[in-house]
Amino acid sequence: MEHRHTWTAAWIWPSGDSNNGSARKQQRTFFRKSFLVANPAESKLRVEVTADSKYRLYVNGTFVLRGPCKGDDFSQYYDTIDLVPFLREGSNVIAVEVVHYPRILVGGPSEGGPMSEWRSDIGGLWLQGNLQDKNGEVLEKLDTDGSWLMTGSAAVHIQRETQTLFVGGTEEVQGSLIPADWRQAEFDDSSWGVCGRPIEPLDRFWGQLLPWQLKPRPIPELRETERSFTRIMRASGIKGDADVNAIFPLRLNPGESVWLELDAGLLTTGYVQLDVFEGGGGQIDLLYAEAYEYEHPEEHGGQKKTVRDDPEGKILIGNEDRYSPAGWGRPGKPETYEPMGRRAFRFVRAVLKAGDEPLTLASLRWRATSYPLQELGGVRTSDPLTDDMWRISLNTLRNCMQDTYEDTPYYEQMQYIMDAKSQALFTYSVSGDDRLARKTIYDFHSSLIPSGMLQSRYPSVDRQVIPGFALYWVQMVHDHYAHFGDAAMVRRYLPTIDAVLGWFDRLVEDGLVGYIPEPYWAFVDWVEAWHPTAGAPPARMHGALTAYNLMYAMTLQQGAVLNESAGRTDTAAEYRARAQAVNEAVLAACYDEESGLFRDGPSVAMFSQHSQLWAVLSGAVEGEAAGELMDRMLARTDLAAASFSMSHFLFRALAKAGRYGRTEQLWQVWKDQIALGLTAWVEDPVHQRSDNHAWSSLPLYEYPAETLGVKPARPGFASIRIEPKPAGQTWAEGVVPTLQGEVRVRWVIAGSKFVLDAEVPAGVPVVVVLPDGTVHEQDQAAFRVECSV
Repeated sequence: MEHRHTWTAAWIWPSGDSNNGSARKQQRTFFRKSFLVANPAESKLRVEVTADSKYRLYVNGTFVLRGPCKGDDFSQYYDTIDLVPFLREGSNVIAVEVVHYPRILVGGPSEGGPMSEWRSDIGGLWLQGNLQDKNGEVLEKLDTDGSWLMTGSAAVHIQRETQTLFVGGTEEVQGSLIPADWRQAEFDDSSWGVCGRPIEPLDRFWGQLLPWQLKPRPIPELRETERSFTRIMRASGIKGDADVNAIFPLRLNPGESVWLELDAGLLTTGYVQLDVFEGGGGQIDLLYAEAYEYEHPEEHGGQKKTVRDDPEGKILIGNEDRYSPAGWGRPGKPETYEPMGRRAFRFVRAVLKAGDEPLTLASLRWRATSYPLQELGGVRTSDPLTDDMWRISLNTLRNCMQDTYEDTPYYEQMQYIMDAKSQALFTYSVSGDDRLARKTIYDFHSSLIPSGMLQSRYPSVDRQVIPGFALYWVQMVHDHYAHFGDAAMVRRYLPTIDAVLGWFDRLVEDGLVGYIPEPYWAFVDWVEAWHPTAGAPPARMHGALTAYNLMYAMTLQQGAVLNESAGRTDTAAEYRARAQAVNEAVLAACYDEESGLFRDGPSVAMFSQHSQLWAVLSGAVEGEAAGELMDRMLARTDLAAASFSMSHFLFRALAKAGRYGRTEQLWQVWKDQIALGLTAWVEDPVHQRSDNHAWSSLPLYEYPAETLGVKPARPGFASIRIEPKPAGQTWAEGVVPTLQGEVRVRWVIAGSKFVLDAEVPAGVPVVVVLPDGTVHEQDQAAFRVECSV
């Protein structure tokens, strides 16, 4: 139940500085609120703060917080922070920098910023809080109102986005246009103005809604960690030993220029920061890259990337932030620059040019940022590459966990349902934490459009629909229910589940979901052979898609489970009947007797792994027939093959069909990446656009759920199923966090024996299924079972 919260603060923004009509530029404003503190140790100051579109908050010059958490028109999330640790006796100041991105994003270039950052048609800062004594008596009201001082800033120009898609362009900053020391209490702000027309709260008047519907942040604050670069890869113009630990401060005489390329040690996400002394008239460019790559791939057999940290004959390609120092920085009081937007990189190329005065780069570092994921689980096996597989997967996932799940932190920073479905499962297996997943499920529920379809990426001011992704959202709700047993959450989303499944039902003709209407994108997978049709099977041009029908059938079955959890047995029965009818229609219209495979559409001789694996997952083919179908599928080398984006479902189909041992050969494409120096998994191994894409982090789920075999037998792990599936390993051991507590499993193949030892939370019943198919029911917290192999 949401409790009433009294809003007392106003939204403030420079009067007349709205973003309407033809305005297409971002707008920045600096805010200050000064106040006196007699005794910080006996003071209380807890504030709530948010902004449209992004903010950075400082107290007495110290960075405190950035935000807000990504929301939409109906969820303007605010942060709550205790500012007492940053107070001092005497004069204090809260200083906030806010950037507002333009609402209009079509019809020509704009400084729109990240597409996933929501914005209204006007910017704003909102902060609520009072300075209190130790007894709670209000000493000073600090709410945003007409007493806050502010000034606009023209220091930052956002460049046109080129190398990336939805992140927004990088920054070009004139440091001379930023008031020196404006974040400090001693700064002279007498020339600053005030907001002439604060927007007062409307929560008590006639149900009118402001553009910002305030809600508390639903997930923890992101973790920020100071990091330093590990080595200099290449440099020019630097005298002496190019040692990253000794190079700073790096001093340039007037007119000199140098460049250096720095290695972060792994692909990471965060905010690069530089400190500079003097340097007026100079320039510092920071280029961010995932890897070294060939400038002319056609000269290297079409290869763009090989060993990621091998610079020989290669260059760094990426977007650049540019900072022109003001020149007032001195030792002990440097001029500091940090871009407002989060960057992803492994390598940074810094190009320094001094103007008419010396320029000294005092330091170059970054603040790594990600969701505070706790690694509570882990797996080891006889495969010597298991540790690398786990480590790289974990780094990949962490980089794609911010205030939403993300597809690629370098190129898009967008939350897509297909990506998020598997990312949530990876998170459950590693940490047992469902807070980000709950937000994600709510995000996409909030994206519902009147037709009953969900947007495929959200939050996003640029709308997109991939109907198959809406099915993954229903499956994501089912996954959450299986792992956490939250029936109340399921009940909340049943109307949206009905809407999605109803949309597909309205397309059924002659038993099959028919042609996916334009402009919706019938994407299935990034298959090389399908690139002319942008990831949609070419069979789409001829009508119904087999994969979409089978995905729909499987989702109907999971929807039935969710409805039963809420006591809606009639709806559950209806969904199962619809699923059976679709499966029967696919068997009748799409199965090819000659090849023993399902066609990609009822009237086309096109085949892919996708139609086969979804036939297994939907239950259209079951038992040994499903295993034989998987064997025929893997025996064919001419089928359109599942890429990394679909591998999670391929592995699920092999597990369901009793062919999980066949995954041993499928892992090789991951293991090949280790030798290429990758520290995160690629988006897909063919085109390799992104070197960090979390749908590729399969080991985080496969090792705990299949290699160890730990899964919920009843919702919320009310009972536990342990069904290990060796795939070439001779032993495996690990810990799996669950809602009930840790599950520890170790198994070993010794001679002709398979021996399993397990420890489970006390009082939780366990069903163990061994590789020979024998079933054991256990009610002890620690036990051993074995079978012949």
